[in-house]
Formats: sequence, C-alpha cells, structure tokens
Amino acid sequence: MIKPLLLSTADIEGGAARAAYRLHQGLQCLEVPSQMLVQTKYSDDGAVFAPQQKLLKGFAKLRPALDSLPLQFYPNRDRTPYSLQWFPTGISSQAAECPDLINLHWVCAGYLQVEAIAKLKKPLVWTLHDMWPFTGGCHYSQACDGYLKSCGACPQLGSDQNWDLSRWVWQRKAKAWKNLNLTIITPSVWLAKCATASSLFQDLRVEVIPNGLDTKRYKPVSRQVARDLLNLDPEKQLVLFGAMEATSDPRKGFHLLQPALQKLSNSRWQDRIELVVFGSSRPRNLSELGFQSHYLGKLSDDPALALVYAAADVFVAPAMQENLPNTVMEALACGTPCVAFNIGGIPDMIEHQHNGYLVQPYNVEDLAKGIAWVLENRGELRLGDRARERAEQEFRQELQAQRYLSLFGELVGTNNAKLKR
Repeated sequence: MIKPLLLSTADIEGGAARAAYRLHQGLQCLEVPSQMLVQTKYSDDGAVFAPQQKLLKGFAKLRPALDSLPLQFYPNRDRTPYSLQWFPTGISSQAAECPDLINLHWVCAGYLQVEAIAKLKKPLVWTLHDMWPFTGGCHYSQACDGYLKSCGACPQLGSDQNWDLSRWVWQRKAKAWKNLNLTIITPSVWLAKCATASSLFQDLRVEVIPNGLDTKRYKPVSRQVARDLLNLDPEKQLVLFGAMEATSDPRKGFHLLQPALQKLSNSRWQDRIELVVFGSSRPRNLSELGFQSHYLGKLSDDPALALVYAAADVFVAPAMQENLPNTVMEALACGTPCVAFNIGGIPDMIEHQHNGYLVQPYNVEDLAKGIAWVLENRGELRLGDRARERAEQEFRQELQAQRYLSLFGELVGTNNAKLKR
C-alpha cells in the first residue's frame, strides 16, 4: 500500500488547508495510510503532525512575519498576500523518513523554503491551490503575465525595477527546481493552463483533478428547517455571500456585490430579498445595500456551513480571481445554485443557466441580472437539484481520492522501475 505524506501550512484553517485535509480524509477512507505534516495543527487528527516542543511551536508562529520582512523595502506594495519563502526550513529529513511519495499543497506563510523542496528525496506531486508555485511571489497575478518569462518589475510590489524581489524569488525557484522529479496537479482547467504556460512549469506533467468534499455532510436539507435554526426569515429570498475575510479582501469581490444588490433594491426585489454573509462580522462603516443584512461571522465547522448554504436561495461568489473555490462546491452540494463571474475555475463548477449563472467578468449589471435570474427560475428549472447532481458527479471526496491514488501508484511504480535499472 502506498504511503503518501501531505505537506500543508495548516490542516483545517483556510480554504487550501481544508481542501488538502479533505483529500487526506478521502485517502484514509480508501484505507490508504495518509499522513499530514503541517506548520500549525488545528484538528485533533492523530495522523496530522506539527511541531510539539514549545520553542518550535513559537517559532512556527513567527515564520509568517519573518518571511515577509524583505517586503518592508516596498512601501507602495499592494496589501495582498505575497510569499518569499526564503527562511530556512527544518523539515526535509522529517519528511523523507517514511513516505513513498510527498504531496505538496499550500506551503507558504514561511513554512517551506523554496530550496528545501528540492531536498525532499521522494517523488513529488504538487497540488496547486493558487498561482504562487510558478510566480515570483504573488498568489494571483491579476493582470500581470510576468510569470510567463522571469517576473520582475512586479506591479503588486509597486516596483518598476526588473531586478526586484519577484525576480529574486523566480530565479531561486528556477535554480532549485531545475531537475526536480515533480508532477503538478491543479483542481481547475484554468490553473492547469496557467501552469503549462508558465516558464517554471512548462516542461512538467500537469494533471487536472478537482477537489472533493463529503457529500454526505454537505447535502440539501429543508430550507425552512435551516432558517428556523438560524433565525432567518422564512418568507424572504436569501442571497448568501461568504469567504475568508469576506468583506475585507478585495479579491473576494464584495465591492462588486454591493452595487449589484443596490440595483436590485431599486427594482421589484426591494422588499423580497435579504443578504446573509459569513466569514465576516458586520463592518463598522456599512454601505447602504437596500436590504436587511445578517452577518454570521466566521464559520469553520462543516455542519454550521452546510446549514447556512441550505437556508439560502442563491449563493453569490463575485471573486475577481479564483481557482476552484470551496464555497461554490459546498453550495452546489447543498443544492444551492450559484452566481459567479466567468473566470478561473468557476466554469468547471457552474453550468450557465443550468445550476447557476455565469456572469460577464466584473459586470455589475450582469451580476444583478444573474442573481435575479436564479431567484426567478430556481424552482421551475430545478436549479437546486442540478446543483446537487453536479457535486455528486464531479466533486465527491472518494472520487477525488481514487484519482489521486491512481496517479500516486503510477508515479511510485515508475520511480521504483528507475531505481531497479
């Protein structure tokens, strides 16, 4: 039996971490002895390992700040995540002890140094949760295509110098990973195309395997029961929005959802809609949306999230760049149709006017139109049933684990054959 080791900065805190942990659970359900090695552990899973000594735990907490120190030389940078991964890592020997194969996930926030990845003397599979592995430090490139060549003059750093931090990070990656035994997995077709086009990964094998989730946990339940438990109006049309840092992270698009809702408030929907938000508390300076709003704060446990999705009539994900967001997958599994911009990995999940609505990128009027269309057609077109069907067909946890296990077996077999020669 193959023994994979999954490396991730965390296990269940954050979207990428939760996606990695779901794979870990799926592999264990197939009786695969999967283990995770993380910088910070939040679960009580005995197969997830993190630093135990007080000194090492304290050091783990300092790593994100230490990693970001060089960014202080760029005072005009965007306040978006940017990872340098320059600080020395001490896990290479620990990671190489027992597994047949190492599956990297999101390993930033100071967890895994760029150069340390090349010292992991095992077949490597890297599951990309954003663009960082093939960029000079940014996690989403926005409108920049510097990663196609060698980065430099990074707009997110506010830099006009070719030899800046982004070029330094890119060159470190190019040097360290030149002869790496590395296979790439992307959850979305969009990210696969970006990786294949990138200067760092253009010669590597890239496979698309969608993320998975437990469809027995995320499933439709009675909307009326869910609303009663959450103390939400049973008569209103509920528009749901949620993400990590839902209202404060510009990439999540709340600033685009607001004017779309304002347009709806000036229409016949004025007295029929209420907004529900998770992942954020009520902002101090709340813009007038025209609807009553409910802010549920941070929700991290699956049962609470599933209940919120099930209570809603439509889930809106107005993100400006996305891979394969957990939130859309979770909503679909709960039978809630989704509205989102036609960007990134969103079209892998939402089928236009079949289980939701794909919006013209960043078009606020079309976003309002899409929300209204779902509310008008949800029942007649069985959008909720189709949403659930999509999740069952493509995003079941066991299906994801089987696809990974097949690839792992192929790679370990190939590696063993090379060693015998």
